[in-house]
Amino acid sequence: MDEFTLIEQFFAGRVTNRDDVRVGIGDDAAVTRCDGNFELVIATDTICEGTHFPPGTPPDALGHRCLAVNLSDLAAMAAEPLWCTLALSLPEAEPDWLRSFATGFFALAERYGIALIGGDTVRGPLSMTVTVHGQVKPGAAVCRDGARLGDLIYVTGVPGLAAAGLQWLEEPGGAGESDTDRVRRFWFPEPRVSEGRALGDLVTAMIDVSDGLMDDVSRLLKASGLVARMELADLPLDVIGTDNALALALRGGDDYELCFCIPPDRVPALERLATGWPCPVTRIGTTQRGEEVAWFIDGKPCDTAGESFRHFPECP
Repeated sequence: MDEFTLIEQFFAGRVTNRDDVRVGIGDDAAVTRCDGNFELVIATDTICEGTHFPPGTPPDALGHRCLAVNLSDLAAMAAEPLWCTLALSLPEAEPDWLRSFATGFFALAERYGIALIGGDTVRGPLSMTVTVHGQVKPGAAVCRDGARLGDLIYVTGVPGLAAAGLQWLEEPGGAGESDTDRVRRFWFPEPRVSEGRALGDLVTAMIDVSDGLMDDVSRLLKASGLVARMELADLPLDVIGTDNALALALRGGDDYELCFCIPPDRVPALERLATGWPCPVTRIGTTQRGEEVAWFIDGKPCDTAGESFRHFPECP
């Protein structure tokens, strides 16, 4: 099938209706209406076969995943999703594959009311690039550089669970497994959009955990000019179900959870807020001054040796 038939059949007819989209898929460009009382928040991510997901990943999982990893960036800024674009590179335009991919993509888009307003399709290696647009009230975006001395550090969900799913899929015979929590967590990451928006008025700094706790906590603290004492004893590592659960939590990546800093006097409000959330929220550290982040579990230094994922590991 040609490009225009592909777009018309699988994407143009499944647009989430929004009053702020004047022109969507089908013209040279999209036209949207911006509310002058808000600021735009924009993020882009690409996922590629062999780099971000293994060959044979179900197409509905890829449709969900390529949007979810971008929605997670909006969540970390406490933004409301508005619109997105999708650039899809395919070796072949196979209808059943496209139908399943679109099902996964739009199921998540409809949950968060985000409209697909354009993009591109091209023959090439399997990859997806999504750009998302969100909005926040002026000055309300939560950035990484706002943490204060003495803030408490929390994380949502179970860091390491998605990496355990990928580890399982890469084992002999693992590619056929689809009914474990850890595999589904890798295939279908859950962006914490509602939680991120709810945290906007409470937290001082926030980041989405996509590259493992060690790297992302360090990025968050570096932006704020602080370090921290990290204590991971309360992380639900038993849920991961592997002998290397701590290593996966520290360096595994692909979690798309939220890590955030909050002043101690706001913790009661956080606890009330998180009562109805579908994920745990765990205190993992306290900001402080110093030279480097210190990692402990049950009061003993963590083994933090090992390498996190790098797109270009040969670069300094």
